[in-house]
This record gives sequence, structure tokens and C-alpha cells, in this order.
Amino acid sequence: MKDIMIASIKDDINRSVEALRSGGVILYPTDTIWGLGCDPTNEEAIEKIYQIKRRPPEKSMIILVDSLPMLERYSSGIHNVVYEIIEAEEKPLTLVLPAKETLLCQSLISADGYVAVRVCRDEFCQSLIGRFRKPVVSTSANISGAPPPAIFSEIADEIVSGADYVVSHRRNDTRRAKPSPVIKIDGSGVVNILRR
Repeated sequence: MKDIMIASIKDDINRSVEALRSGGVILYPTDTIWGLGCDPTNEEAIEKIYQIKRRPPEKSMIILVDSLPMLERYSSGIHNVVYEIIEAEEKPLTLVLPAKETLLCQSLISADGYVAVRVCRDEFCQSLIGRFRKPVVSTSANISGAPPPAIFSEIADEIVSGADYVVSHRRNDTRRAKPSPVIKIDGSGVVNILRR
């Protein structure tokens, strides 16, 4: 039974990566709630997520990374306080940091040059990102303005049908997750809480 489960997760990851590399959108369990994801360097894929969610384009989305080195690759001017907060925080935490603008699509970067990024400790997300070798976009799997789904069964049919690949892993998980807190940290180490 365990071998079947492991194979299923590997298959999920392989098929997710295949969809990401071909410019598709995946519906997947993140380290918090279910999310829609795509390649953060593919503007057409990002635009597809905006269309699926009916989300205004001025609302940027976050990226998930699997490690501090990947965080450093896509963020610039990281203050030491960032490392202290990541080390101290046990639960998922989204950081808004100065972006390396040339590596990401402009739509993921705010007008003031920041990108929202989260270092995932979740095994599935780490495996997915590691296999993809790039961050993965993440935004809650809901129509813009609707409550984010805490479990898979709460995801609207049009969100599910809009995705190019829907991950099987954790579909039956009934633990009710919630979005992560969001904090902004500038290059001088000033911390601003955006969402608790």
C-alpha cells in the first residue's frame, strides 16, 4: 500500500512539472491551502490564472521556493532579520521582499519592486519545486473575492475545470488549513505586518 501511495505522489509531481513546463496551470495542495500554480517566468500562464480566478491584474501573486538559496536567487537586498524570522517561525510565513526583477514576470512584482515569497517546508511542495528547478506561483484556488477553500471539496467546479492538471495528493484531507501570515521586510530590516 505504501509503495502505491509513493508512486501516486511521484506521478502527481511528474505530471505537475510536465504541465508547468508546457505553460499550464496546476491545482495543488500547498503548505497552507489549495492553490493554483504556474511557471513564474511564463507571462501567458500567469495571465491564465488571472482569468481562471477573475482576479484584477494589479493584485500580484506569491511564489513558493524550496530553500534559502532559491529565495536568495529571486530576492535581492535580503536583510539578516529575514533569516532570523525564517529560522524562528515554525508555521508557513509569506515574506514580501525586494525582487530580482529580471528573473520573474513583471506581473509578480509590485509597483515598488517587491515580490511575495514563501519558503516551503511541506514535503510535496519541496519535491515539486525541486523537480521543476524553479519557484512555483501560488494563489488561493478561489474566484477573486470568494473565501479561500480550506479543503479540496470547497473548491469551485470552474476552478477545477480551469486547471490543466489537478493533483490527487491530499484531496481527501479534511484538516482545515488557512492562508499564511504575510510580512514585508525592506532592505534595511524594517518589518511591516500585512496579514496576521
